[in-house]
Amino acid sequence: MRDAYLVGAAQTDFGSFPDESYRSLFHTAFEDACDSVPAGITPDDVDEAFVGTLGVGGRQLGLAGPAATEHVGLDGVPTTRVENACAASGYAVRQAVQAIKSGMADVVLAGGVEVMTDTSSDATKYWLGVSGETEWERLSGTTFAGVYAQMADAHMAEHGTSRDALSRVAVKNHAHGAKNPHAHLGFECSLEDARDAAVVADPLTLYHCCPTTDGAAAALIVGEDVVERYTDAPIRIAGVGAASDRVGLFQRDTYTSIPASREAANRAYEMAGVGPDDLDFAEVHDCFSIAELLAYEDLGFCEPGESGDLVASGATELGGDLPVNTSGGLKSKGHPIGATGAGQVVEAFEQLSGRAGDRQVEGATRGLTHNVGGSGGAAVVHVFERESPHDSDGASGRRPRGKEAEP
Repeated sequence: MRDAYLVGAAQTDFGSFPDESYRSLFHTAFEDACDSVPAGITPDDVDEAFVGTLGVGGRQLGLAGPAATEHVGLDGVPTTRVENACAASGYAVRQAVQAIKSGMADVVLAGGVEVMTDTSSDATKYWLGVSGETEWERLSGTTFAGVYAQMADAHMAEHGTSRDALSRVAVKNHAHGAKNPHAHLGFECSLEDARDAAVVADPLTLYHCCPTTDGAAAALIVGEDVVERYTDAPIRIAGVGAASDRVGLFQRDTYTSIPASREAANRAYEMAGVGPDDLDFAEVHDCFSIAELLAYEDLGFCEPGESGDLVASGATELGGDLPVNTSGGLKSKGHPIGATGAGQVVEAFEQLSGRAGDRQVEGATRGLTHNVGGSGGAAVVHVFERESPHDSDGASGRRPRGKEAEP
C-alpha cells in the first residue's frame, strides 16, 4: 500500500463566535489549510473529503458532510460525514489515510467542525451526553464530567493520585495555550487557581474541565506518488491505530484506563515501527485533566499509576523530555467536538514543519495524536514523521530518544 503524507493543515480560532456558522468556520479552515501547503493546493486537486461533526444543537444532521464542503468548491467530490463523538475528525483523518493507501484517491481533505455556543447550557449538556451510554448514563442524569469524575476518583483510590496532579495538567496546558493564538482559553493559571476553583463534579474543578467551543480544522493528505508536487519537506503518516470499546463506563472492566486508547496506540506503534520513547511530542485527548493522566499510562509514556509523578516532574512541559499538548490541549485550546481530532493534527503539522512559534519543540521529527470518543467508546492514534527532503524512506532526520517500548 502507498504511504500517506500530511502536506497542509490549519484551524480557525477556537472560541465562541456568534456571527459564524459551521459553513463559514469550515470554509476558513479549508482555505487556510490550502494556503499552508508549500506549493499550494486548490479545490480542483481534491479527490475525496471526510468531515467529522456531531451536529450539536441538531443542525444539519443529514448530509452534514456535503453541507460543509459545498461552500469550499468541492461540488462533485465524494464527501462523507464521520461521527464518532469527540473522535469524529480523528477518524476522518484515518479514513483519509485509508483512501490514500487503497489507491482510490491521491489528495484527500480530512477535517471537522462544530458550533456549540449558540444553544443553552442545558441543550449543550444534552448534546454532549448523547455520546455516553444512553439508557443508563445519560437518561439517568449522568454528565460527562460525572463520568470522568468517577474515573478520577477510582485512579486516586487505586494509585494514590492527588488532586494536585489533576491541577498540574491544567497549569501546564494553560501555559502552552497562552502561546497559541488560536486557543479559546489562552491564559495562564496557577496551581491554586486550578485546585481551588468551583467544583464541577468532585474531584474535578472548573479548571479540570475543557470549555464549550466553536471551531473548525482541516488537514490535506496525499499519496507518495504525488507528494513532491506539493512539498519538499514531507510529513509521513507513519502509523494509524484505532479501536472501540463498550460505550458506557459502567460496562467496562476498568475505570483507571481507557482500553481503546491502549489498543489504538499498540496498532499505531506497530505500523510505524516505533515506540513511545521515540516520540518528540504528543497531542492527547484531555477533555478533563484525568483524561490526560490516563493517556500517559495508556500510550506507554509511563507505567500505570505513575502519571501523577510524570506531570509533576515537568517531563511533559515544553522543554521537557516529552512535551504533551503543546497546543494547549482541549483544556486550553478548546474542544469543538467535531474539530478536535483534526485540530490535534494541525498542531502536529505545525510542530513538524517548524511553524509552532513560541511553543515549538526543538528538533521535532516525530509526534503522536490521540483522540477519544465519549469516555472511551472509541479511540484513534496517529504517528507523524518528518522526513528529510532527500530521503524518501524517512530514515534521515529521525531523532530517537530511547529504545522502542510497548505501551
